[in-house]
Amino acid sequence: MSNIIDAMHTFAKQANLLNLEGNVETSIPGVRFFRASKGSPRQPLVYQSGIIIVGQGRKVIYFPEHEIQYGAGDYLVLGVPMPLECASFSDNGLPIMGLAVDVNPSLLHKLVNQMRQHQRYTDNGLCRQISCVQSAKLDMALEQTLQRLLGILIEPIEADIFGPDVVKELVYRVLCGPQGKTLIGLAQHDGHYARVARALNTMHANFAGPITVETLAEDVNMSVSAFHRAFKQVTFESPLQYLKKIRLVKAKDLITTNGSRANEAAFQVGYTSASQFSREFKRHFNQSPSEISLGN
Repeated sequence: MSNIIDAMHTFAKQANLLNLEGNVETSIPGVRFFRASKGSPRQPLVYQSGIIIVGQGRKVIYFPEHEIQYGAGDYLVLGVPMPLECASFSDNGLPIMGLAVDVNPSLLHKLVNQMRQHQRYTDNGLCRQISCVQSAKLDMALEQTLQRLLGILIEPIEADIFGPDVVKELVYRVLCGPQGKTLIGLAQHDGHYARVARALNTMHANFAGPITVETLAEDVNMSVSAFHRAFKQVTFESPLQYLKKIRLVKAKDLITTNGSRANEAAFQVGYTSASQFSREFKRHFNQSPSEISLGN
């Protein structure tokens, strides 16, 4: 792991990111570098789908009945965007660093089809095993691919020429690993996991509009009861609870980033009652919208 940490530090130095607080796009499309000088307390946020690789530091994701811990040498696979509660920790005063890699749907489908032709995996019982968030340890092949990716990031011409191929290899290595099923399930159009993923895309694109469980289920050709059951299996949330969390996180972003007033943010994310919004906001973030606004 020391090679990966050194490579991340070298990239951050070359890209003038040693003081970065947050994440930034790299020269390779779909690859982001993140850094934080210190940890952060448990708080709600939205994780985007993709592969998250931690080089330094630790993170904990909290669920109602369990938690997922991942740190240096671990990677996280998210098949769908997720509203989660997360805390991060700095080890020995060193900054938290890592990479986030988007998984292009067309690339994913091509790789899975090729793997199927070569009988590289079996999908028996796949959907029963899938949840939308999984973590695993980097194996040697994946670690070597990651080192190549970090190496070419400091050379613009190499990032331009080789970047897409190295990202393709990285996605393939993840597909071959213990959490590959999380991504493989997305490529199975008729599987429950892929159908829930399509419904989630609809929810994220139209979160401020009138969304019902009945409409979502109909759009993916499932009964309401089957959709509700599959949705909770994938996201650990009911559809309406998931939607509420997305709206609240989006509202918080409007208040903290755009300076929107609480009432304005509430209506922009789909709430029709300002008082209901304030109650649910405070319950979710342990702060009222006004306290969040003053804190910034």
